[in-house]
Formats: sequence, C-alpha cells, structure tokens
Amino acid sequence: MADRKQEFVTHITPRNEDFSQWYTDVITQTGLCDYAPVRGCMIFRPYGYAIWERIQAEMDRRFKETGHENVYFPMLIPESLLLKEAEHVEGFAPEVAWVTQGGSEKLQERLAVRPTSETIFCAMFSKWVQTWRDLPMKYNQWCSVMRWEKATRPFLRTSEFLWQEGHTLHATPEEAQEETLQMLEIYRDVAESVLALPVYVGQKSEKEKFAGARATYSMEAMMQDGKALQAGTSHNFGTNFSEAYDIQFQNREGKLEHAYETSWGVSTRLIGAIIMTHGDERGLRLPPRIAPVQAVILPIASHKPGVTEACGKLFRELTEAGYRVKLDDRDTVSAGFKFNDWELKGVPVRLEVGPRDLENGVVTVFRRDLCEKTTLPLENLASRLGELLQEIQDELYRQARAFRDERTVEVHDMEELGKAVETGFARAMWCGEQACEDAIKERFNASSRNMPFDQERYRFGDRCVCCGKEARHVMYFAKAY
Repeated sequence: MADRKQEFVTHITPRNEDFSQWYTDVITQTGLCDYAPVRGCMIFRPYGYAIWERIQAEMDRRFKETGHENVYFPMLIPESLLLKEAEHVEGFAPEVAWVTQGGSEKLQERLAVRPTSETIFCAMFSKWVQTWRDLPMKYNQWCSVMRWEKATRPFLRTSEFLWQEGHTLHATPEEAQEETLQMLEIYRDVAESVLALPVYVGQKSEKEKFAGARATYSMEAMMQDGKALQAGTSHNFGTNFSEAYDIQFQNREGKLEHAYETSWGVSTRLIGAIIMTHGDERGLRLPPRIAPVQAVILPIASHKPGVTEACGKLFRELTEAGYRVKLDDRDTVSAGFKFNDWELKGVPVRLEVGPRDLENGVVTVFRRDLCEKTTLPLENLASRLGELLQEIQDELYRQARAFRDERTVEVHDMEELGKAVETGFARAMWCGEQACEDAIKERFNASSRNMPFDQERYRFGDRCVCCGKEARHVMYFAKAY
C-alpha cells in the first residue's frame, strides 16, 4: 500500500498509530457523511452518496440483466408477520425497533421498523403465487433498514443504513441454489472489477449463517488492519419461510408444493470497505469506476494568457467523451490547497495545466494510486485518459490483492492461528463443530468467515486446528468488523 505523506497533511491520524481514528478522520475530512442527531445514524453528504449511486448503478444493471425487477415494500411490518418464522425472529429480536403509537393512539399491534424484509415479502408471495407458471419471481428493492445496534461506526455498522435486498421464489431446489450462487457471483464481480476489492467467497458455517436460512454464502474482504469485513451475503432458504408463510403453488402435475426461496443483499458498508482497503495517509484513493470525479483539472497560474481557455476546452472535451470531470477554477485558495483537497477526496487523476505545459503541448498528470507525476500530450488526451484510468483501477486491485495474500496464512495449530488473526486471515482445517468455533472466538476473538468452494484445492491436512479430530472443511478465520 502507498504510504507516502506530504508535510501539509497533518489532520489525518497515521494508520499505524490508530487505524480506527484514521478511518474516522478520513470520513469527516472528505465530507462523505456526518453524524445525525439520532443515536447511531448518519447523514450521507453529496460526495458519499455519489459513491453509493455509482455502486447502485453497477449492481442494478447486473440485476436487471439477470431478470430481476425492482419493487418497494413498506418499512413497517406487523409483529404477527415477524413471529411466523421462529428462528428468524429470534435472530433479529434484539435489534428490532418498534412503533407502538400512531398519532395520539396506541397501536393494537406493534409495528417493526424494517430490520429486513423476508417476512413481508413472504406475506405477499403467498397471495401472488398460484401455479408453476408464476415462477420464478425475482424481485429486488433498494431501501433503508433499521437495526438498533449497540456499537456503531459510519458506513460499517449504523442503526439505519442503505442497502438492496433481493427476494426470489423458485419451483425447484436446484433453481433456488443456482440463483443463490449466481447472485454471490454478481457481488464478487462488482467487488473485484468495480470496487477493486479482492474477496474470498464461500459458504458460512451453521453458526454464522443467516437466521432462518438453509445455507448462507458470503464474500469476505480484508481491511488494512487485517480484519475481515463481510461485504455481501446470499442465502438459500429452501422452504423454511414458504412453509411458515404458506407459499404454495400448483406444480405441472397439479399437486401443491411449497416454493423455494432465496434472499441476498449488499449495503453501504461497501463504502467503508473501499475506504479501509484503499485509503492512505493522504486520505481516500477511489477506484476510477466508482469515483464521483474521475479527473480534476487544475489551472496553474490561471492569470497567464491561454491557461483558463485551455482548461475550459479540456473540460468540455473530457466531459463530452463521457468522463466524470471537475474543473477547479477557485481563485480563493492556493494550488497547494487544491492538491491536498483533491488527494484527500481520492480523485484518481489530477490534470495540471500551466503556461509551461501549454508551451510544450502537454498536461501534467498526477496519479493518486501511486502518488506520482508524469506528463501526457494535450492532444487526444481523452483517448489516453481511458487507458490511464484502467491502469489505476488495475493497480489498486493489484495492491489490495497482494496485501491480502501476504496476510493470509495456512495454520496448523491454535498458536499459529492466534498469531495469524492478529494481522490477517488464518486458513485452517476444521472439524465442522461449533464447539471449536466457540473456542477460537473465546481465545482469540476471531470468528469463522467462510469455506472456499474448491475445498480440494485448499485442503492441506486432515486434522482440526482446534480439537485435533478429523477435519471436514477448509475454513477462513479472522477478527472481523
């Protein structure tokens, strides 16, 4: 990871001194969000919301390409609906916020402020599905949810947060499983190709799966402090919810069957993942594909003849070519302040245009990923900029992948595991028993993250790292957010 620091960047705590404070400093100094008057809630400021809009656009396009439709459901859910699936309500009960009064009247039935929407989707699915011809139903909604969290941190864990939640119904268990894994693959693709986040994908343990699911799959990213961040999940419910909510359909043979259901989601914690994966002592480093501003143009000595006109022309050319560009022609701050400001915001490319540049027919280019300067011909810059942005996108992924791989350690005993989770991920053989997960959690404050799909590829022993019994799985363990 780039670790260069300019002397005038003194308002961000160094990562190696206090990573948590560094994260808070970056968020506040870049204006991504602010703290709301309600405990545990945050306000998205324009720059932070613009990043979410870019993530939304990339996700939404892929959802629609795979046959999903967007819907919107109410945020209030009757308590009676929530109680129908016992394991589900037990899992969410401590986090549910309740509405008990409407206006001046006390409600006869409490209403839950949506912690997730499986129950209300199921209530409607039971009305909408009649025969096999109605299936599959593949819906997604972009919304906010409320979970009364005890400890909160912007983007990573807040009482209210933004996300998407997909809910689908299928006629066969095979179709439901295919859907579950297809959506996990979409998440992986967006994480790696758009956000430049290398992730481990695989199945969660029984202990760590979603409440009410038959199986849960996740993608796990490594942050720069070595901790894991669950960046997205996809769940196969089987018929757990359809049995509880009486979602039946008439199959091709005319018999009634319970439908097979899936659910999947990612949230604004992806923004936290971007910050903690790519940021440095100067602030953010945003992958070009989701950066609200891909390039900023800075006039140097704008009072000199031709500078302002050249910058305006360059801005028009790049904008017309489809790039997200900002022309910073502020005359109330110095060039040094502007450099610091846009580096702090993580803009991938800074284009400096001054009298000497114009004389030589070039533009001075600063790459935020490497913190290096070079020059490029001013002519046909629009074409070269696309190549440069892709180079930056690839470099950010390469750096993050190398960091993760260096800190993923194959461990053979508890001592090695304990050492590994202090700085990253431990890849271990595991017997499959929750007792061993609990022992690892108790001793090292580390949890199981997921089991890679290609077990044979990663298998390196036959004994559990914890109890020494026969190992059934390869499992990633890590401390986590």
